[in-house]
Amino acid sequence: MTPTKNSAELLEVEGREVRISNPGKIVFPESGLTKLDLVHYYLAVADGALRGVANRPMVLKRFVKGIEEEAFFQKRAPEKRPEWIETATLHYASGNSAEEVVVNDAAALAWVVNLGCLDLNPHPVRADDLDHPDELRIDLDPMPGVDWAQIVDVAMIARDVLDDVGLAGWPKTSGSRGMHILVRIEPRWDYRQVRLAAETFAREVERRAPGLATARWWKEERGESVFVDFNQNAKDRTVASAYSVRPLADARVSTPLDWDEVPQARPEQFTVPTVLERFARLGDPHAGIDDDAGQLDALLALAEELGPAEKPPRSGDGSSRRQSTMPLIEIARAKTKPEALEGLERWKGRHPEVVRSLAPADVLVDGMRGSSSLWYRVRVNLQHVSEAERPEQEPLEVDYDPWATRRA
Repeated sequence: MTPTKNSAELLEVEGREVRISNPGKIVFPESGLTKLDLVHYYLAVADGALRGVANRPMVLKRFVKGIEEEAFFQKRAPEKRPEWIETATLHYASGNSAEEVVVNDAAALAWVVNLGCLDLNPHPVRADDLDHPDELRIDLDPMPGVDWAQIVDVAMIARDVLDDVGLAGWPKTSGSRGMHILVRIEPRWDYRQVRLAAETFAREVERRAPGLATARWWKEERGESVFVDFNQNAKDRTVASAYSVRPLADARVSTPLDWDEVPQARPEQFTVPTVLERFARLGDPHAGIDDDAGQLDALLALAEELGPAEKPPRSGDGSSRRQSTMPLIEIARAKTKPEALEGLERWKGRHPEVVRSLAPADVLVDGMRGSSSLWYRVRVNLQHVSEAERPEQEPLEVDYDPWATRRA
């Protein structure tokens, strides 16, 4: 019998009982995938999914109302949880701490999916050593106007750089527009050193692929290039792990690849149904990822050789605020992405002559971390608009304050 939306189903997973609430709830309307379908998916690929999350504390990114509404981020493990759910307590620079969930088996995997977690977001550390990452994460993030072929070109250059510094990279689609390369390392370096190694790596990729890749931190300076996002190695950052289902209409999956698959692979090929078939047929291409942890000595030596990265200028008003080198105007701050984009369309309607001069990468849409969820900011870079035609900063089309409830 097909489960109804409001029923509950008890699954026995490796000798443990996991209650799935609302198993018939439609999570992906386009394909009809339900919550129970997603639980069964994760159980089918558990060997691969656990390779990415086991013994790692994770942030719970919960889509409790499905993919059509924003997720909220929950660092702290729910108070009501099975006794077999493990946790680890992380301490942050802010002075705050959080007891976070650690998923170590298939039952725990099913349990977090039942909470509304589509993608899994583990930290790059193990629960037995929370101060020394054992994974360096390379996030190839394309700017607007960049096609998949350019991402592939940058990925192959990234592989060459890794080879030259004695590290093994394991590629996977991000499940969105980009690509991730995971690098297991010995847990000898702290977060600051790992982030420095990642930034140095990004700068070297940029040097070898000028115009194709960038290590520029400020979005308006990147142009139509692939950003090698080194900041994903900061202590408070997580990325979607292998076999994570992403909140896109086609239920796309962040899928591990062999390097010889990278040139032909396309992210839209990998969805829940196709990855289930692929995993049953091929197993996990990243099965050997833990066999050879590398060292960061070569990258840190290169960091010394290159010296500090260029810093942006600061404003001249005596504050420490960064001053952009580009002519930016802000269009909207919104609670949801559709609201932000609607504001952008209204602004475009008033300035058609400006829109004609904009390149795709001149429209900057940023998902910003709020206290527990994302909010969205839209800016426009007027670098390709003549000074005489550049509009002034206007009142925001949408003026959402993500911190209002905290100040209340």
